[in-house]
Amino acid sequence: MLTLFQQPLIRLLAVNLAIGISVAVLMLGGLLLLNPGGLRDLIFADGSAGLIILLFGFVVTFGSTAMGSAIMALGRQPPRNDDQDGKRRPEPVRVSSSQG
Repeated sequence: MLTLFQQPLIRLLAVNLAIGISVAVLMLGGLLLLNPGGLRDLIFADGSAGLIILLFGFVVTFGSTAMGSAIMALGRQPPRNDDQDGKRRPEPVRVSSSQG
């Protein structure tokens, strides 16, 4: 019997959700650190759970974005004929010489 994280799709979604949560925490930390427009002061002066609601909104936004982009990239084929710089090079064309 397979455990839940042995299934590739579930593992893909869990990893990308963790990435989205990390980005959300970094974004909230950056907003609190920079205090744009006195946002940090407003959040901490409010008696409600504004910080938790803001974090939840960021987790939903960035988590779903990371998971959705991972799902949409599943069917993509890796590029062919790429050199080290990532540019596509044309394939050589073979021409046979005909006599006559």
